[in-house]
Amino acid sequence: MRNFDINEDPHRRYNPLINEWVLVSPHRAKRPWQGQNEKVTSGSLPEYDPKCYLCPGNVRANGEVNPSYENAFVFENDFAALKQEEIAFEENKKDTFFKAKPERGISRVVCFSPKHNLTLPEMPVEGIENIIYTWQKEYTDLGSVDYINHVQIFENKGSVMGCSNPHPHGQIWAQSSLPTEVAKTQNNLKAYLDKNGSNLLQDYLKEELKLKERIVIENDHFVALVPFWAIWPYETMIISKRHLTKITDFTEDEVSGFATILKQLTIKYDNLFETSFPYSSGIHQAPTDGEEHLEWQFHMHFYPPLLRSATVKKFMVGYEMMGESQRDITPEKSAEFLKNQSELHYKTRL
Repeated sequence: MRNFDINEDPHRRYNPLINEWVLVSPHRAKRPWQGQNEKVTSGSLPEYDPKCYLCPGNVRANGEVNPSYENAFVFENDFAALKQEEIAFEENKKDTFFKAKPERGISRVVCFSPKHNLTLPEMPVEGIENIIYTWQKEYTDLGSVDYINHVQIFENKGSVMGCSNPHPHGQIWAQSSLPTEVAKTQNNLKAYLDKNGSNLLQDYLKEELKLKERIVIENDHFVALVPFWAIWPYETMIISKRHLTKITDFTEDEVSGFATILKQLTIKYDNLFETSFPYSSGIHQAPTDGEEHLEWQFHMHFYPPLLRSATVKKFMVGYEMMGESQRDITPEKSAEFLKNQSELHYKTRL
């Protein structure tokens, strides 16, 4: 019987953040692909599109006119997933199978720049810093609303991720309950703190920095890495080095460090397949329920769907839907590919 080789043999990896496992099948990365190929958006976008409802001065779907904004611009989502209206509700505690309750919240859109064609990797660091300051303000303002207990900042980039408008933008959904993934993460972070007297992600990051196997980028304040338990082929996570529970804990130097690593990571993504790399990204941080939440450590997830090229996407189907998450290429290999990408955007070399 031969010895286990983590780089070649099927195995499961544990994710302590959500108390779940992922199946890793490294040998399958060599299989030929005869499945679906995604369409790559061709041509370049203009700086301004008169038909875009996110561009400055244009009319949005609800009839309102955008101001001639010059930096990040925030507005209430015209098709909000959450509503601020308070609704009377009496819970039926005897109901076992048909539980439901109203969810109150606020949904906002954050345009990153007035330019229709300027994605994060192509923005100057100062422009990304402005976005971070906007996130900080929104986290504070929304978190101070009495019924808001969680503020989720996220971006869906690319049509393959369901983004309905190519103008670079993100969203913020603030709500009264902790979303399921956040609640799972908080429970595991708190359990680890109670058991070990230390922060789970700080301890994890220390070990990753020793091994250097999955580190993609590191600066004085943040680390971008491929998590040991990553599900998506080129999934990454940015973790603050200092114990920060929320984005409003940043110093000015940390704002600059976060902006820099966001730009560098997204450039590496674009360079990997020389395309505007699609992903869903989101910030995980302490709830806004007024508690201290020392168990939390500020971090940001990137979940990109691309697998082998700009046209081959990873699908979560079959076993992933019925059993558990599964990946082929190992996190170590994907970290190596990303780390080796240039920090100069491929468009500057054309």
